[in-house]
Amino acid sequence: MNRLTTSWGELDLARFPEDPRETLRAWDAADEYLLRQLKGIDDAGPTDLSGTVVVVGDRWGCLATSLAAAHRPVQITDSFLGQEATRANLARNGIDADAVRLLSVRDLPPERIDVLLIRVPKSLALLEDQLHRLAPAVHADTVVVGTGMVTEIHTSTLKLFERILGPTRTSLAVKKARLIFCAPDPQLPRVPSPWPLRYSLPADVGALAGRTLTNHAGIFCAERLDIGTRFFLRSLPERSGPERVVDLGCGNGVIGTAVAAANPEAAVTFVDESFAAVASAEATYRENVTSDAKAEFVVGDGLSGVADESVDLVLNNPPFHSHQATTDATARRMFGGARRALRSGGELWVVGNRHLGYHVKLRRLFGNCEVVASDPKFVVLRSVKK
Repeated sequence: MNRLTTSWGELDLARFPEDPRETLRAWDAADEYLLRQLKGIDDAGPTDLSGTVVVVGDRWGCLATSLAAAHRPVQITDSFLGQEATRANLARNGIDADAVRLLSVRDLPPERIDVLLIRVPKSLALLEDQLHRLAPAVHADTVVVGTGMVTEIHTSTLKLFERILGPTRTSLAVKKARLIFCAPDPQLPRVPSPWPLRYSLPADVGALAGRTLTNHAGIFCAERLDIGTRFFLRSLPERSGPERVVDLGCGNGVIGTAVAAANPEAAVTFVDESFAAVASAEATYRENVTSDAKAEFVVGDGLSGVADESVDLVLNNPPFHSHQATTDATARRMFGGARRALRSGGELWVVGNRHLGYHVKLRRLFGNCEVVASDPKFVVLRSVKK
């Protein structure tokens, strides 16, 4: 936890879940730049924050928590962990939980938006989809300000604002952060978002070859099947009979769907912290599994909601990025959660880049780790709970 000083006061902020080994803060220079801009500290008058204030893509609740007491904003995010961080940060600063209205990217946005604050996401597709969804609520007098690190704001980013909302300009860079100012043009044609995107699987992935996947904006490899997942699909265990399987960090759900299609007696749980990912997984599953297979779709913090020793098989392609930072914190928590949730004899199967060294962590945690398949780039690992 760290303390952020703003013109609205000092705040104690932390990421979620808190990890004493994690040194990353719950905000960065882009968040600070936007907050200074709103108060008019950087040679500009204060921004009129009256009316409905909407904060999009607030990563750990820094922006929403800063504005909560005075302006009661609406926060829109694709991240369950981001929502939980906001709740926790409001509580630790003694702010009423109702001071921020929490919405996911799958919820309907407010009908009218007077101030729109956007933390530019890593995914250009997610930004595109959100701007399309928010555009009908924006009017000529809406204040639109985006923020991001200079490495996150590109010409394509500005073109999206221009095409969907209106004329756009940027600020000077401060501490490697930049602001985006957009003047909404109500005369621009309103067109629907091109998302979700659907594509067919290639011929070399086994039983699902030729089947169609549904991908909402912002999920991992939404425009094509990534090579790691393709490698995993070719290496999945062949199992039968009633068992409980978890597709952990499910993305578009192709792994869990493949398991359900191959073993109709399996009960598959799809889990991801991304609202868009779980929506994608459910759409993919519904289209491709027509048997009586049972499925559950959960937006949550890994396996935290799964009972101890209740799972037979966990399949996992863990992320190794948290926004722009490279970290193994998510993988560590996924592996630990899997060991807790697995029954004795239950198995965790993991695919990852060879250089990440997951086998070391798995041997330390499970006491064993077997290489099931490998190529020059990827490895599929299997650990058994004793």
